[in-house]
Amino acid sequence: MNGLRVADFDYQLPEELIAQTPPLVRGTSRMLVLERGSGALHDRSFGEFPELLQAGDLLVLNDSRVIPARLFARRTLVRDRERPTGQVEVMLTEEVEPLKWGALVRPGRKVALGERLVFPGPDGETLLEALVEERGEFGQRLLSFSPVDDFYARLDQIGHMPLPPYIHREDVDADRERYQTVFAAERGSVAAPTAGLHFTPEILKRIRALGVEVVRVTLHVGLGTFAPLRVDEVKDVTLHEERYSISAETAAAVNAAREEKRRVIAVGTTVVRTLEHCAQAATGSELEPHSGRTSIFIAPGHQFKVVSGLLTNFHLPQSSLLMLVSALAGREQVLAAYKHAVDNQYRFFSYGDCMFIPPAG
Repeated sequence: MNGLRVADFDYQLPEELIAQTPPLVRGTSRMLVLERGSGALHDRSFGEFPELLQAGDLLVLNDSRVIPARLFARRTLVRDRERPTGQVEVMLTEEVEPLKWGALVRPGRKVALGERLVFPGPDGETLLEALVEERGEFGQRLLSFSPVDDFYARLDQIGHMPLPPYIHREDVDADRERYQTVFAAERGSVAAPTAGLHFTPEILKRIRALGVEVVRVTLHVGLGTFAPLRVDEVKDVTLHEERYSISAETAAAVNAAREEKRRVIAVGTTVVRTLEHCAQAATGSELEPHSGRTSIFIAPGHQFKVVSGLLTNFHLPQSSLLMLVSALAGREQVLAAYKHAVDNQYRFFSYGDCMFIPPAG
């Protein structure tokens, strides 16, 4: 990555190509196939994805579940708990420990250290309360929530799905289902692992019937996935940490696939980052079941140890995720694919179409 600049990963995207809603039917998106060796491009549909896999392939999904992390609170000074002082928007970003959450608040300048935030329910009753324990840059806060009988049940009552900032509308009830993969399990993400949004139970059944092994990892996606890169040189990029876990079953499946030289295909950049981090962290040649945190940054020059193919959505210009895709398929080929997608009116970003980069050879 030496010599590369963040601006080297720019491309022109008309605003109207940013998908504001999901496709009417899950699993019907378009899919651009990029051949790594030749750079050849093929316009396909996601319904054809199973036929591009082979018996013996290992397909790895991210089963993190998106939480309704966007909340609205009333500010209340600790010394005068009964007097509200204005509404703020709170975006939960990560559970640091039980009932302690990192968050972004807006407007940030108004939320002081020591303030208490009150989160009302639909009838005005207080469902959650939190104390501002730490204050950081760019609106970051550490919130300590008061104990309640079921925190997540209350979050479900008052929270909104955390649609990305490039979706210029309020969330609706349908987003509770559509901004969530059909295999979502463990709660913790504040952004969807979007490559997984295309799958339906029927498509997964077809994939397994072809002799493809399907396993899962968990990486809880944080808001860092949308954070702008505030440096000019790629070598200076640093990412926020995100929590992940890899089970004994998945570690064994990946180890067996590598040993038998079978293809390992990641569904989404979050899976790539999890598997490649685990390979780097392994004490020997094999992945080990464990949980941890990763801030791995993958850019051109990265030597992939596990992943050989990738299904991914289209990513923002000058983003770390576009750099990851370029590490696998080459910057010039990826940017040429993105130009093709723009010219052919593909839908971009979270609710948009996808791209498949099959293993080379």
